[in-house]
Amino acid sequence: MKLVCTQSNLSTHLSLTSRAVPSRPTHPVLANVLLQADAETNQVSLTAFDLSLGIRTSFSAEVLQGGAIALPAKLLNDIVSRLPEGEITLNDESSLGSDHLPDYNGLIVTLTAKSGRYQIRAMGGEEFPELPVIENAQAIQFSAAALIEGLRGSLFATSTDETKQVLTGVHLTVKEDTLEFAATDGHRLAVVETTNASPDANSEDSLEVTVPARALRELERMLAHSSESEEPVALYFDQGQVVFEWQNQRLTSRTLEGQYPAYRLLIPKQFQRELTLERRQFLSSLERIAVLTDQKNNLVKLSINSDAQEITLSVESQDVGRAMESIPAQISGEDMDIAFNIKYLMEGLKNMSSSEILIQMNTNLTPVIITPLGGLKMTYLAMPVQLRS
Repeated sequence: MKLVCTQSNLSTHLSLTSRAVPSRPTHPVLANVLLQADAETNQVSLTAFDLSLGIRTSFSAEVLQGGAIALPAKLLNDIVSRLPEGEITLNDESSLGSDHLPDYNGLIVTLTAKSGRYQIRAMGGEEFPELPVIENAQAIQFSAAALIEGLRGSLFATSTDETKQVLTGVHLTVKEDTLEFAATDGHRLAVVETTNASPDANSEDSLEVTVPARALRELERMLAHSSESEEPVALYFDQGQVVFEWQNQRLTSRTLEGQYPAYRLLIPKQFQRELTLERRQFLSSLERIAVLTDQKNNLVKLSINSDAQEITLSVESQDVGRAMESIPAQISGEDMDIAFNIKYLMEGLKNMSSSEILIQMNTNLTPVIITPLGGLKMTYLAMPVQLRS
C-alpha cells in the first residue's frame, strides 16, 4: 500500500476516529485504527471500533497502491498531529527485520514528511473487526441541521450514573415529519422537537430508540465538522444497533436496553405562575452569584415579586459568604420563594439560543418548565429543591 495525503486531512480524520479507540482494549487490535486505501476512487478511510461505538471517516488522497493496514491509533495521532503542514507519504512493506526495528518481524509502515521519516509497527488489516452492518433495513433520512439542533438541546441533560443505563442516553422518537430528542437524569428533563423535512422519511410507523450519549456526542462533533450540512443523514436501526451514515462518514453504536421513562407525563399542563425574562441577563446573574454557592448543594433561591415585577436571586455559603441580585421580569401570579440546583438552571439556559425565555410553575415543590420564546422548540423541566426554613 502506498498513498500521498495532506497532513491536515490525515490529522483531522485521525482525531475524529481516535475517539472510538478504547483506552483499555480487550484485544490488542482494538488499540489500532484501520486505514484502507482505494486506488480506484483515491479515497482513504479510517476506522476505529471499541465493539460498542464505531467511527469511520473518509477523505481524498493520491492512492498509488491500495490496501488495508491496522496502525496504533495513539502513536499515529501523536506523530501526525505534530508534523508540519504539507504532504505525507504512507508506505507499508512486509519486512523480515529492519535496520530501524531489528527484532521485529512483520509489517512496518513508513511515514515520510518534509521534516523527516518515521517507521511504525503495524498489524494486518484483516485482523481488525468489521463494523456492524444492518441489512434489509429502510433508511430514515433527516437533515444534519435538525440532528445538530436536537443534540445540542438535549445531550447536556443525560445522566452520568451508569447504574441507570437507559438514562445515560438520548431517547430519539422519529415520526412522519418530526424528530424528538429527550434526555433526563431524574432531576431535570430536556425535550427538543425538530422538523424532519426529508421527503424520504418513513411515514408509516414512528421509531423509538435510546442511543448512548457518548455516541451522540461524537455524532454531533462529526456533523459539525462536515462541510456540507445540507447533505441528509441516513439512520438505520435494528435490534440492539443503530447506524448513522452521510457523505463518506459512518457512525455505529449499540442501543441502550430498557424502557425509557414516560417523560411526557411529567410535564404539567396548567400553571399558576408565569415569568418572562431576558435569558442572557438571567444567565449572567446566575454565573456571577454561583461563585458563592455552597459547594454541597449548589442551591440558588428565586424570590418572585409580582408588585415590583422582578425576581431576586440569592445564594449563601456558611463558610464563604452570600450574594444577591435582582433582575426585571414580566410576572403573572402570586409571589413565591423557590430554590433550584444552580447548575441545572445554568446548563438549561446555556443550551437555549433565544433572547427571551418563559418560566412556568405552580408550587415551590412541583416541576418548573422553562421554554425559549422563538427559535428552538424546546421544553426544559427542572425539579425545585426544598428550602430549609
